[in-house]
Amino acid sequence: MIKKMLATAAVLAFVSGPAFAGSCPKDMKEVDALLSKSSGLSASVMSQVKELRAKGESLHKSGNHPASVAALHKAKKLLGM
Repeated sequence: MIKKMLATAAVLAFVSGPAFAGSCPKDMKEVDALLSKSSGLSASVMSQVKELRAKGESLHKSGNHPASVAALHKAKKLLGM
């Protein structure tokens, strides 16, 4: 039973990677668009957003798409989305 569950989890993790990969570039574009429109942000929030955006792109390029999506969504949340 446990072996079946672990095998299923491994398959789901393997299959979900490409799904997350497709959303990373879309999320990066959304963060970039929001950054260009957000002039009233404090310097610290702007710095956090830029750091999260860069981290998201780096994670995407390294293949860690779930973590990339998480970082980019955090950046969008800071931008009010």
